[in-house]
Amino acid sequence: MEEIRQWSLIRYKLRKYNKSEIKDIFQRPPNPRPVRIEKYILFPLKTMAKQIKAVVKIQISAGKATPAPPIGPALAQHGLNIAEFCQKFNEATKEMMGYVIPAEVTIYVDRTYIFKLKTPLASELLKKAANIEKGSGQPNKKKVGIITKSQLKEIAEKKLEDLNTKDIEQAMKIIAGTAKNMGIEIKD
Repeated sequence: MEEIRQWSLIRYKLRKYNKSEIKDIFQRPPNPRPVRIEKYILFPLKTMAKQIKAVVKIQISAGKATPAPPIGPALAQHGLNIAEFCQKFNEATKEMMGYVIPAEVTIYVDRTYIFKLKTPLASELLKKAANIEKGSGQPNKKKVGIITKSQLKEIAEKKLEDLNTKDIEQAMKIIAGTAKNMGIEIKD
């Protein structure tokens, strides 16, 4: 009966046929096309989407993906060709060198995959703008850098597609919160 679910039925009652006849009718030809039985027509459904096996979220330095940990073990357990993934990732991120790029890898049951690159981390963009190596260990007491409102707005515009808002003012507040937690001051 699984084959029946793959076809849409139009004005047709299958009760008068036994299961073996139905199974013969629904054997999928190489190029599925409508089947005519008496005055009724059976149409094949469109092919279904691939079944997803896993979605892996990883953060990798742009242009520096290697099969070594953490990338290798995270993707190998799902049966991916890690060398091929690293090559494609490095090719896609070669113009973003110097940033850590979050990627979302969707792995399908047939071991194919797609990956979606996100914008660089807000903390990485803030560190570049403030010219610092790392954030403060005590952000409320010790300030390590200063950025301007215009730099904050640039960073918010870059990150806007990955944030949960579409308003630039709200995006600026989100990035300002990250800056505050890193010990970076925002000046007018």
